[in-house]
Amino acid sequence: MTKTLVKAPFRADQVGSLLRPENLHKARKDFAEGTITAEQLREVETQEIKRIVDKQIEVGLEAVTDGEFRRRFWHTDFLEHLNGIEGYVPEVGYIFNDNEETERYNIRNTGKISFTPAHPHVKDFIEFNEIVGGRAVAKQTIPSPNQLFNIGIRDESIYPDIEEYANDVIQAYRDAIQAFYDAGVRYLQLDDVYIAGLSSPDIPFNDGAYSREYLIDLALRVVNGVLEGKPEDLYITTHLCRGNYRSNWAFSGSYDLIAPTLLAKEKVDGFFLEYDDERSGDFKALEYIPRGGAKVVLGVLTSKRGELEDKDEVIARIKEASKFIPLEQICLSTQCGFASTHHGNKLTEEQQWEKLKYIVEIAKEVWG
Repeated sequence: MTKTLVKAPFRADQVGSLLRPENLHKARKDFAEGTITAEQLREVETQEIKRIVDKQIEVGLEAVTDGEFRRRFWHTDFLEHLNGIEGYVPEVGYIFNDNEETERYNIRNTGKISFTPAHPHVKDFIEFNEIVGGRAVAKQTIPSPNQLFNIGIRDESIYPDIEEYANDVIQAYRDAIQAFYDAGVRYLQLDDVYIAGLSSPDIPFNDGAYSREYLIDLALRVVNGVLEGKPEDLYITTHLCRGNYRSNWAFSGSYDLIAPTLLAKEKVDGFFLEYDDERSGDFKALEYIPRGGAKVVLGVLTSKRGELEDKDEVIARIKEASKFIPLEQICLSTQCGFASTHHGNKLTEEQQWEKLKYIVEIAKEVWG
């Protein structure tokens, strides 16, 4: 029996990535060392995806993911399979809080950008959806098109005009969305650190060639261009993140700088917003989201630690947010996934499941 999709996101929802189990880490290591084949690695991935789908349904989630178990990183695995983009090992990784350097891997522009129907994530979703088998809504996560506007990705000899670059990125993502829709996706999430960064006063943008205001406007035009003409029964959300690597974070800043443009005008069905600590600011930015418009999935619980938050405090924060946006437009989740990269955050798998179950429990108490 196929589960009917009510309008996503759900009262109790999740960002997507889940902690990789030890046998998957071992299989990836064995594959890298040449002791098992790609087919054998994929079989381990498949078995673990089956297990976590069952577990997500067991804890009460209406939307389930594959945990991003076939990926190493939340974004590069998808982006490097676009035409005109390649993965490579840079001299340094991303620098997070306390100067923690991430594993070194990134993507760069090598030619004209377009989407290929042979993109492996389309096949991955088809197999994942078969595993779900209509028992829940199969949610697909991909990096936002705006991730391609990070410093150092665009090759200016190929794209001297950033607007031409934007046009090709938009078309590539339109084609990607259609391919995923044809494969059965009805709930798609765009993960976006770039847009969250536009609201951080501490982050410089490019080399000063473009103002923050121009880049905010461009980011809005890119996402809305991608969403133009999307199927009516495809629900798309944006997840705004300030970095999530081994329980560390990359930057701070409220959503105030982007709220009048992106929160007010981005034509998504929902925003997953990070609100798990003081780095995120207050809820005032939510007043820019149109009444009756996009839902807001409050990430007031954290995926960075295993301890459960105080239920009364979580409910109090939901009530506080409802001063700026109606309660019926609010949902609940952690601020990010549990393993944006294969390394995972610093908590146990048991704590992960307990936290997701807790979100379902609180959502039922608040919304019934």
